[in-house]
Amino acid sequence: RSALYLTPYRCSGVGLALCRRLLEEDGRIHLCIACRNAQKSEATRDLILATHPAAQVSTVEVDLGNLASVLRVARELRCRYRISILHPTGPPLSALRPSPLCSSPRRFHRLDFVYLNAGIMPNPHVNFKALWHGLLTGRVLHMLTTAEGIMTQTDRLNGDGLQEVFATNLFRHFILVRQLESLLCGNEKPSRLIWTSSSNARESAFSLSDYQHAKGQESYSSSKYATDLTSVVLNRKFNKQGLYSSVVCPGLVMSNMTYRILPVFLWKLLMPIMWLIRFFAKTYTLTPYNGAEAHVWLFKQKPEYLDALVKYHSCTSGLGKCYVEPRKIDVDEETAEKFYQKLLELEKQTLERYSDLLD
Repeated sequence: RSALYLTPYRCSGVGLALCRRLLEEDGRIHLCIACRNAQKSEATRDLILATHPAAQVSTVEVDLGNLASVLRVARELRCRYRISILHPTGPPLSALRPSPLCSSPRRFHRLDFVYLNAGIMPNPHVNFKALWHGLLTGRVLHMLTTAEGIMTQTDRLNGDGLQEVFATNLFRHFILVRQLESLLCGNEKPSRLIWTSSSNARESAFSLSDYQHAKGQESYSSSKYATDLTSVVLNRKFNKQGLYSSVVCPGLVMSNMTYRILPVFLWKLLMPIMWLIRFFAKTYTLTPYNGAEAHVWLFKQKPEYLDALVKYHSCTSGLGKCYVEPRKIDVDEETAEKFYQKLLELEKQTLERYSDLLD
């Protein structure tokens, strides 16, 4: 089986933990790590091979903030996929670098799992006044587990004229999935999309009239709610073709993204309190290993029996036991369909500028 893992800058934190845990579940799986920093992804590959020397691990360089980069990688994957069908002994993907420890070249005959984990939260700000108000009104635990009302971001336009958070957290993933339909659909076995969403995904932060969230200050929450909507519609449209989509929430994990919210020294001071909070807030997974629990759990499930309207949360008990908790997604299916149509319209408009990279 093969799994493609997408991350924006480097594979660390939950990504690295997930790769290691997947190999513990199935040492025969071929992992492909896709991120924009080739040097760091190669370093991650070396870390994985240090503990799993027989693993099949390759890397591919793709900048999810750059549509041209996404289209080039998708075209390369499609092209080599067709060649491998016609010539089973042909060369491996030129964009992929197989492990030198492998006895023979490896190719992707299909993609069994695509983990869509890339996400950014630029210029995060904490509203301490709202947090204090939550403490006085008894809503502080809810606010600490969902960041509702206490987290804002400052977004900006990217090179394609799109809001950066929307483009990186959702739209580039959507484009890639659309471009890889030939690898994902119509296979002998089902293929899986596993999107990293968040408990911060809220309907109140999302608007169909401003789905890129150009006018608000909660672009991260909006993009994650948009991810939930997209996954729901993908299941409706592609399940019969053997493609299934799920969303997960890793919980609060101490990662590079988290450390940008507050100074590192402050996180270290708060850590004992956070361990205590975990007795009441089970989504305080804290470690990357715990945060990857839902991702790994889905790896072992048969997609035909999963609920398309559920988000799977990584949870950890106060004593450190990991488990997965399914929770219904707060989505309106009619809104989801309308949003999906807007994505298709935006895709058509955007791709007109990149006709040279399309088949």
